[in-house]
Amino acid sequence: MQNHSTAGNSLLDKAGIPSQLGWGYLGILIFMMGDGLEQGWLSPYLLEHGMSIQQSASLFTVYGVTIAISSWFSGVLAEGYGAKKTMAWGLLLYIAGTIGFVGYGMTDRNFPMMLFTYALRGFGYPLFAYSFLVWITYRSPQQKLGRAVGWFWFVFTGGLNVLGAYYSSWAIQELGYINTMWSSIFWVLVGGLFALVLNRDKFKASHTNAGAKAQELMKGLTIVKEEPKVLLGGLVRVINTTAQFAFPVFLPTYMAAHGFSTTEWLQIWGTIFTANIAFNLIFGFVGDQLGWRNTVMWFGGVGCAISTLLFYYAPQLMGSNFWAVMLAGVLWGALLAGYVPLSALVPSLVKKDKGAAMAILNLGAGLPVFLGPAIVGVFIGVAGAEGVVWILAGLYLLSAVLTKFITLPDNAKTAHLVKEEAAPLRQEEKELNPSVII
Repeated sequence: MQNHSTAGNSLLDKAGIPSQLGWGYLGILIFMMGDGLEQGWLSPYLLEHGMSIQQSASLFTVYGVTIAISSWFSGVLAEGYGAKKTMAWGLLLYIAGTIGFVGYGMTDRNFPMMLFTYALRGFGYPLFAYSFLVWITYRSPQQKLGRAVGWFWFVFTGGLNVLGAYYSSWAIQELGYINTMWSSIFWVLVGGLFALVLNRDKFKASHTNAGAKAQELMKGLTIVKEEPKVLLGGLVRVINTTAQFAFPVFLPTYMAAHGFSTTEWLQIWGTIFTANIAFNLIFGFVGDQLGWRNTVMWFGGVGCAISTLLFYYAPQLMGSNFWAVMLAGVLWGALLAGYVPLSALVPSLVKKDKGAAMAILNLGAGLPVFLGPAIVGVFIGVAGAEGVVWILAGLYLLSAVLTKFITLPDNAKTAHLVKEEAAPLRQEEKELNPSVII
């Protein structure tokens, strides 16, 4: 396995993107646009065409389960088999799942086929995108790793939540719903072209024989015993986006009760994630300067706890003031990006097996897809919307406490400072005892 490359002087390097991976970043943006184009309309479409709300919920639950499983496998597969090969598997699974889902599930209203093929489709994007994130952790200079992963989440979220939504809003009018779904195959192929063909950077597997590869897969579990801080990082990553998947379940109804139309809610929600992708970059830079753990703990954990409550109570305090609620939501979305340095912090806890560490982190990214709605389903009946929001805020505070214990050697702020801060100590020890060979 290669170590990270040396810092370059190109425009991309100066911005924090490893120049040798530039095409890969563009590929992730386009792939995720194709993957996310149905998010805003698929459920209503299926309900309008005869599917029950229970069937729709089951479909997205199964999809979330396969995303979580694939998210975990992505890290260890990338390390054991190579990132490019794992990404290719993700691309093929996505295309196969889409062909089955659109060609046989949606058109024939075949619910069992829809369940199977949409679940198969769910394996696709984590293998493609999160394997590339492992690639980034190996090939980025440590002093710029926070920025490099910040750019990853910028293109990931920008494709999934922003470009996918804007494209589909045009495509469903011009192409129709079914053809819009078919067009996703075109976009993921374009993304694959950039990330797998035009991206010439090399990332070879760490093992070549089957036994070693099987052992690599097990490291995705054993790594938490060898380095418990990795498990803490995984738990923090789960909390990071749990509210993101919980809010859409109950906040639209809550906002409607306070005078907001569906269109206004969608505008608020879309603007939140437009701000989020911008702050993914900002907090990448902030993390490299203030420290990865400090950024996650204070901006992510404490900041999201406060802004979650502010977002919920804004309609009660300000009435149907669109811009006041929008501002509160944007603040939450911006601070949500405070967790970005976690993708630099966790793999830096281990000297090797970074793919196994990333597997735990990626699993944490996949679990909230169904954990967020599950929290709402379990607690909203007994605690109401207000109680659910306080639970989510409490989880954010818990993540801040957990992050306090995710420390690098010598309590360094970032990985590249570990050696820099250790050097004066070694020199001081040598001066005190010249006979010691260091």
